[in-house]
This record gives sequence, C-alpha cells and structure tokens, in this order.
Amino acid sequence: MKEITGATRVFGIVADPVAQVRTPQVLNAYFEQEGLDAVLVPLHVAKDGLEAAFKAFRHLRNLGGFIVTVPHKADILKLCDEVSDAARAIGAANAVRREADGRLVADMFDGRGFVEGLKAEGHSPAGKSVLLLGAGGAAAAIAHALALAGVGRLSIANRTRSKAQEIVERVQAAVPGANVQAADADPRGYDIVVNATSLGMKEGDALPLDVSLLSPANLVAEIIMKPEMTALLQAAQEQGCRIHLGRHMLDHQVRLMGRFMTGQPLDDKQA
Repeated sequence: MKEITGATRVFGIVADPVAQVRTPQVLNAYFEQEGLDAVLVPLHVAKDGLEAAFKAFRHLRNLGGFIVTVPHKADILKLCDEVSDAARAIGAANAVRREADGRLVADMFDGRGFVEGLKAEGHSPAGKSVLLLGAGGAAAAIAHALALAGVGRLSIANRTRSKAQEIVERVQAAVPGANVQAADADPRGYDIVVNATSLGMKEGDALPLDVSLLSPANLVAEIIMKPEMTALLQAAQEQGCRIHLGRHMLDHQVRLMGRFMTGQPLDDKQA
C-alpha cells in the first residue's frame, strides 16, 4: 500500500455524485507506474458549491490538479484562468492543472480517450455512421473527436433538441465539412450507437433509446464506468449487438490526463 506523506502531491476528481467513479483506482495506478509521489482522491462537490470549491483549490499549495466529471464539465470553463482551444471549442473541460501561483488551467480529454478506446478494441470510427445520445460535456467532446476522426455521418440525439443543435454548430465550426446533424434517438441505419448520457448509472434509470430498434448491425458503446454492464449494454447483447464498455474511454485518457496535471508534455501518440 502506498505511503502518503507530507510531501505527497494531491490530486482529485470533482463530481456529484462521486461514489461511482473509477478514476481514483486508474490514476493512482498510473502514478505508481510512473514512480510519482502522488495520490488522487474523490471530492464530492455539488453545483451550488462549485465556485467556492474552486476558490479553495487555488490556495491548496500541495494540490497539483483535478479531474472534473458529471455535472460540472461545462461550468468549470468560467472558473479557470486558461482554457485550451479544444475545450473552448467543445464547451467543456474535464481536467484542470493547478499552477504554482494558483492559476487553474483546463483541458478536455474525454473525446480523445473515447476514440482511442474504440480504435484499440478494433472499432475505428473512420467512415462510419454514428448515433450519439446526449448533449452534455462528454457528448460534446466525443462529437468533436469523432468528427476529427473522420466519421462518415454523425447524428446527435437529445431530449432537448436545441442542446443537440448547439453541439452540431460547435462541431461544424471546429471541423469544417463534418457531416453532423441533430436527429432522433433511432439506432436503425447506424454502425455505432454511443450512450453519452448519464442514464444507466443508477438502478432503475430509463433507457436512453428504444432497445427494440437495435440490431446486430449496431455496435453499442457506453461511457458509464460503473456499473460496467449497464442496462443498455445488457439489452444490446440480448438484441445480438456487439458492445463496447465505458472503461475503455477512461483507460485511454488516463495517460493524457496524468501527464497534463503533472505538467509533463503531451506527446503525439494519443493527443
């Protein structure tokens, strides 16, 4: 077991709720692998306490940075001093580095992690038709990364269609020529279906689409880490679909987030 001392660099993951996150296990394994005297802990911060928490973070001199997840990814942009071009284009961030002077620098790695996870499992999105469910920060990042990866068609479905349209416009501005539009949550005719909503984190959650419309032609992908087998993935398997687990996204963005938060350069291998 790692010994934590007064010299240990502290990192966190900010979320609400936070009990479901896998990031502490994965990032702490990364720190150990890299030989870093660092530890990442969960930080349960509700929306009404986010601004106060960020003010406090600036004064924690042994805080190196933190991961940010649901529901704060969009809100943190206005609370940071510097935001990467990618995060600004997406409208959300999921990693913040605290500089020695207390400045907070934000970037986004969800989309890159998701696409790298797909590729590593043999599911290159290039040229494929993709239905993306959701319009939050993670969905925006994934839409941006899929467009950069060269998908043939990208449709974004959300209960509030105007929010899906906002992401469409952001992607079109950032990736000129991308074939992207708002659409209904109907998986028929798509190669890949991605659940980028939070539906499935809690037992009893509604399904994000009508699973009876799924077919073996669909690859159904999750971004939820826990439970690993969501109700959607179970239903997809029953319909004969191939599935892609949420943990693959985290596994492939860990190195990027770890290097970013510890101030190391990002190489071109996964950036």
